[in-house]
Amino acid sequence: MHQRPPIWRNVAVLKWLAQFAVLFTVLGLFWLLASEAQENLQRRGIPAGYNWLSGPANFQLGEGIQTVDSPERRLTMSRALWVGMVNTLRVAAIGIVLSTILGVFIGVSRLSKNFIANRFASAFVETMRNIPLLVQILFWFVILGSLAPLAADSGPIPGWLIVSQKGISIPRVFLADGFYQFVAMLVVFAVPLWFIRRTLKRRQDDLGGNQRVTSTTVAYLSVSTLVAWFLNPVMGFLGGVLDSVATAWNAIPAQIIRGLFGVLIIWFAGARIRSLLNSRRTPVGFAKLTDNDWFQMLFTAFAAGVAALVVVRFRPGITTWFVESVGNFWSFLGAKFGDGRGAQPIDAMLPTLTEGRFINISNTGLTMSVFFASLLFGLVFYTSSYIAEVVRGGILAVPRGQSEAALALGFTRGQMLRKVVLPQAFRVIMPPLGNQYLNITKNTSLGIAVGFSEIVQVGQTVYNKNSQTLAVFSIYIAFFLLCSLSISAVVNTINRRLAIVER
Repeated sequence: MHQRPPIWRNVAVLKWLAQFAVLFTVLGLFWLLASEAQENLQRRGIPAGYNWLSGPANFQLGEGIQTVDSPERRLTMSRALWVGMVNTLRVAAIGIVLSTILGVFIGVSRLSKNFIANRFASAFVETMRNIPLLVQILFWFVILGSLAPLAADSGPIPGWLIVSQKGISIPRVFLADGFYQFVAMLVVFAVPLWFIRRTLKRRQDDLGGNQRVTSTTVAYLSVSTLVAWFLNPVMGFLGGVLDSVATAWNAIPAQIIRGLFGVLIIWFAGARIRSLLNSRRTPVGFAKLTDNDWFQMLFTAFAAGVAALVVVRFRPGITTWFVESVGNFWSFLGAKFGDGRGAQPIDAMLPTLTEGRFINISNTGLTMSVFFASLLFGLVFYTSSYIAEVVRGGILAVPRGQSEAALALGFTRGQMLRKVVLPQAFRVIMPPLGNQYLNITKNTSLGIAVGFSEIVQVGQTVYNKNSQTLAVFSIYIAFFLLCSLSISAVVNTINRRLAIVER
């Protein structure tokens, strides 16, 4: 008869103990380092913690959603860091979109049979990726800084495009007060659209033939958008409803919210454990769980218990912040729906100049400062050269027989590329493409070289004023870690949806 080995010789138990020992050792090391840093700061008379975040900034930011202290909103240290975070996200988001478009275009051009397109794309890639990013950012900063001074006729297209030493300004399209009612009306119209598409697809599957699913959808969306544009004031009654929701939400006691937070954390942990067990299910029951499976379940339960205890017991301020944020969100929507009655959803403004002692670019247009533009151009051209190689490699990974079959069916080269090659190539492209998106986000920190007010530059100003270097760097780490994990989660989700499902 097989006997279980004693606990001190059980391999599974020893593995668990070793992993927990490493975990607690790492946590203890972090605790030791944090305690030592706190003692050193106190010895130098520098208070440790984050209470300084609510103090006044007492400095001016170069650009962003708020640059100076104003009667409407006080510029605190936390607000200044938030402005830097928003600036970082703006550059990263725009850089990701533009570098993807340019990278795909250059990558496809490198495979073109057109001599000029092929050679130009090759020269672009070999040049841009072999020049350091910081050099490119400084190069664009020098180029843009050497433009002509701002004048009343600054061109090249006065009134539409302004280019000068003060920056680049183009027409700005923005969301007007009626946008929220417009979106609400489109949501109402989307319900019958879902039923129409479902009916047409089912009829196409049953009867065959072309049921014009795409053309019907496009026509319905066009008509719905036109109708919603003029009938959006009808949804103005939602302003009062949302105000009532905000009032009811703010009336909920904080203790109940904390309890719900704890229950929600435990529920998510249970769902995670249940999903793991279901993935190991066999026709006759549960399969034998590996040591790693047991460790995942134990660690999930332990982490959920600690998180619930911290939220409910030790850090009630997290719940208070959440309650206030959600209440402010509903109040914001209620105000927007109430103020937007009769307003058009989208509006636009041309760039203009303000004349006085000095000529400046007004805020009517979409303006990029020299600092913002030099960082953005450097990131886009540098990263797009790598994305182009990723795209080229993904296209070459698609078997040649796929393109030959598409051409044999009468596809044009453009149709072959859009409908056959690229959809398969993106299965190969997405993982390295996600790495380039992470690089763009992290490389925005190089904006400090040209004085752009991103998170690192603002943080440097903060810790130069209050000597809270360690606290500021911890904010750096948390911010960039959150950005990286968010981008990775989105890319991994897309990658799973593109993967071939095996039967």
